[in-house]
Amino acid sequence: MPRSASVRRDEDDEPEDDEEEDEEEGEEPPRRRRTRAPPRRSQRYRRPPPVRRWRESERDEEEEEEEEASTPRGLPPSRKRPVYWRARDSLFFEPLVAVAIIVVLLVALFAYTQNWPPVYVVESNSMQHGSTDHIGLINTGDLVLAQKVPLSGITPYVTGLQTGYSTYGEYGDVILYWPNGQGSTPIIHRAILYLQWDPSGYYYNATDLSGLPCGTQSNPVYSYIPENGPPNCNTTGLAITGTLDLYRIGWESVNVSLPLSSASLGQQSGFLTMGDNNPWPDQSPQAGLSTLAEPGWIIGVARGMIPWFGAVKLLLQGQAGDVPPQSWQFLGLTIVGIILVAFGIHYAFRTEGIETPLRREEEEEARSEAESASAEESGPRRWLSRLRRRHPEDEEEEEPEEEAPQRRRTRPPPSHTPSRRGRPQPHVRRAEKPRKKRRSDDEL
Repeated sequence: MPRSASVRRDEDDEPEDDEEEDEEEGEEPPRRRRTRAPPRRSQRYRRPPPVRRWRESERDEEEEEEEEASTPRGLPPSRKRPVYWRARDSLFFEPLVAVAIIVVLLVALFAYTQNWPPVYVVESNSMQHGSTDHIGLINTGDLVLAQKVPLSGITPYVTGLQTGYSTYGEYGDVILYWPNGQGSTPIIHRAILYLQWDPSGYYYNATDLSGLPCGTQSNPVYSYIPENGPPNCNTTGLAITGTLDLYRIGWESVNVSLPLSSASLGQQSGFLTMGDNNPWPDQSPQAGLSTLAEPGWIIGVARGMIPWFGAVKLLLQGQAGDVPPQSWQFLGLTIVGIILVAFGIHYAFRTEGIETPLRREEEEEARSEAESASAEESGPRRWLSRLRRRHPEDEEEEEPEEEAPQRRRTRPPPSHTPSRRGRPQPHVRRAEKPRKKRRSDDEL
């Protein structure tokens, strides 16, 4: 009895072994490729790294790395800041601005002076107060603005004595006029007295002298000496046979004796003129520069000046000998200051910019996108993604993970399951093993 029980147990165990052998022969375990474990991803990461495009050579890879390095930090790689052409980005921006400034200045000067050209260069030292440069006075090498004014708007020296009106360090106005009504270089001297010619009586009227001390009075300013008679204080009917004396005139305080019969006056109405640094008038026999300056010869009245810059013209013409040494020093300092101011304006415009509203909107949009991208992708994660893209081995390992939903099964399908894709796989059915007959209880 114990024997029969043992035999029955053995027989019962044999089919189970056969079934296990069939399963092992029918289904082979799949062989998976061992890959390196991918790096752990941060929970904040929301999107996979961008797919790396195919490159033909290493040169393309280097160009892409240079492109990534040139992209401003904080901007997404696929988004570049738009660039528009602006006038201030051109190489001709500064020269054009300089030309525009010069044109605007010339137009403004013309509108102010009503003369063309509006400025004239002082070529001699006749208006200087000494041999040195005095700021605020007319010196050699200065640019003087000549404003056109009517005859009644010119104040001579003797009138300024009574009213206290002075310009450029002395009483009266400085006028610019053409000598004898012609010539290529105007004379820039101070108007001393206006003499009105009366052709019917051959005499002059000097009404500007009225009210000033004369003759034997204390501190006299003028005196008329007729041909036969004592000095008097007449201001009208000054016969041409007499002499007009002026005392302590101009910056040099010179005494002038002017014969009215002199041909240098020209027997015409006009201004008696004299330089502040000259010992006699332009219409005196000693100077003989011009006759009385008629109103039609006058270019204008000096109403402002630009110091020192006219010395450059005199230097080019070889006439810079009368320019004071201080003028060259002041000119050099002024040029350096202008250059510094120009550079300051240049960099101020480069920093702040003169840009169109369209460019400003584009830059603000790019800046907002960069901030949002930097908020989504932190700095360490961005560094790791760049580092991973530079190692091709890591890319190969990550590719199966990225394409996990579309990976093809390596395990063969069971025999009863039809193939889903492509050509059906051939299936060979194995012959079944003959089972051993069970021994009945009777045989035992």
